[in-house]
Amino acid sequence: MPYRVIVVDAYDSFVHILVSYFEQLGCKVTVLRKDDPGLLALIDPLYSDIIVLGPGPGHPSQSGYDIILNKNSGRLPVLGVCLGHQAIGLYYGCIIEYAKNLMHGKTSLIKHDGQGCYVSLNSRTLKVMRYHSIIVANKDIPSHMAVTSYSIDDNYIMGLRHQSLPIESVQFHPESIATECGLDLIKNFITTYTFNKKGSKYEELH
Repeated sequence: MPYRVIVVDAYDSFVHILVSYFEQLGCKVTVLRKDDPGLLALIDPLYSDIIVLGPGPGHPSQSGYDIILNKNSGRLPVLGVCLGHQAIGLYYGCIIEYAKNLMHGKTSLIKHDGQGCYVSLNSRTLKVMRYHSIIVANKDIPSHMAVTSYSIDDNYIMGLRHQSLPIESVQFHPESIATECGLDLIKNFITTYTFNKKGSKYEELH
């Protein structure tokens, strides 16, 4: 039975590419705008298996993603991308600030911890595509949040993971053609945070 994925669209122009990655991995994807009146009803294990907080313009405090995270309460795995990453950081107590280096359509090398969505990758460094002017500040990180990756060129946080809940996020765009191993990152997230009915992790996806 395919995983049921809710992709929350924050009015992003390229969310369909992110959707296509999950579909390539055999998932059944439903795309809903962040202000869709029917969205919150689907944030429930009865109807969904994975929540994706997608990228988009604006400040995370105005994204409405906090309402989704509050409704979920850690029950379903959540992947945050760009704006979704910032919103997860903000919701769980991190500091959000404007970056000194604006990275719109620029690539960076990142270094990662080899866990979660980075598990099984051949290298601890990765080239990724960035589109952002807001960051999760690399200071006063709450103990329940772990920094999973950072940019080598400007030392900005590029990934977060909740220490006890199935929640992970990336500042960069895994769906970009300029990001290395983007499909693998999505696959690794799914295999890390989802389980089959017998309770064991899936070893392979489509």
